[in-house]
Order: sequence, then C-alpha cells, then structure tokens
Amino acid sequence: MPLQTKSLEQYREEYKQKKLITMPIAGAIVWLALGITALFVPAKNMVLPVYIGTGCIFYLALFISRFTGEKLLVKKEERNPFDTLFLYTLGMSWCAFAVAIPFGLENYTAVPMAIGIVSGLMWLPISWSLEHNVGIIHTLLRTALIVIAWYVFPEQRFVVIPFVIVLVYAISLYQLLSRYQQVKAHYVAVTL
Repeated sequence: MPLQTKSLEQYREEYKQKKLITMPIAGAIVWLALGITALFVPAKNMVLPVYIGTGCIFYLALFISRFTGEKLLVKKEERNPFDTLFLYTLGMSWCAFAVAIPFGLENYTAVPMAIGIVSGLMWLPISWSLEHNVGIIHTLLRTALIVIAWYVFPEQRFVVIPFVIVLVYAISLYQLLSRYQQVKAHYVAVTL
C-alpha cells in the first residue's frame, strides 16, 4: 500500500494541537535565574552566565518536557514539518550568538540586550505555524521592552533585562495556554 502523505494544512492542524509551553517555561526559568544572580554578581561577571544559561534553555526544556508531556525531539520519520521548522528556528537562534558575542566583546553591558533580542526572534515563525499572534506579540514586545530597559537602566542591564524577558514569557505562556484550551474545546466540539 502506498504511503499516504498529508497536506501542509493537515500537518499544521496537528501541530496546533500541541501546548508548546515547555520551551517558554525553560526560557523563563533561565532568565529568572540570570536576573536573580545579577542582583548579587557584578555585571562584568554576568557575561559568561548569560551565554551559558541561554545556551542551555533547550536542554532544560528537554528535561521539563518529561513533566509537560511534550516531545521536543521527534524521530525523523514521525516528525511533522512544523517540528522541523521549530528545530531550524532553534538553530537560527544559536547562530545569532555569532552576532551577539562580538557585540558583547565591544560592550559587555550589551550582552543581555543582544542575546535577549536575537534569541527571541524564533517566536515569529511560531505565529505563522500556529496562525496565532503569540509569536508576533512576544517578539515585538520583547524587543521593544529590552531596548527601552537597556537605555533607561544602564547600570542595571543584567538585572532588568532578564526580568523584562520573564514578564514577556509570562504573557506568552498565558496566550499559549489560552490558545491550547480553545483548540482543545474546538477539537472536542468537532469530534462530537
């Protein structure tokens, strides 16, 4: 029997039925930890923790996924094209460190701004995938608030910027959970 292929819209409908909260939870935890650490550690000593912490978000999410039931790594033969897009956006974020690191070498206080913005860009394709504004709101709000915080709090950039990012994650988690409840309710209504 020939292998049945699905349309992109069928794959999207499957993808939309995921919660997609594991990565934002991991990101919020890491940025919260970085903000709290920066309360006690001099700013010059926070550069490496920001690089390491944000580089570990995906690995923390793999651990958290055991509790949320989400699968971040799906075998290639079971992978939905939207799962693949997510992995590409994750790779894009990691590659963006190539811009943030030299920028940070010129001005170490720019590190939380640079990493905070470039790692938040992966949210834009999520909006397209889900046909929901969560990623657009996350990326634009995160970028705007980080830039404002960078200018308004020059002495506290390693403290304020992580807390701004945690706030944006909280908003996005609320949106994702609300979206998931609507999708679940719609799916139940359709199957009845």
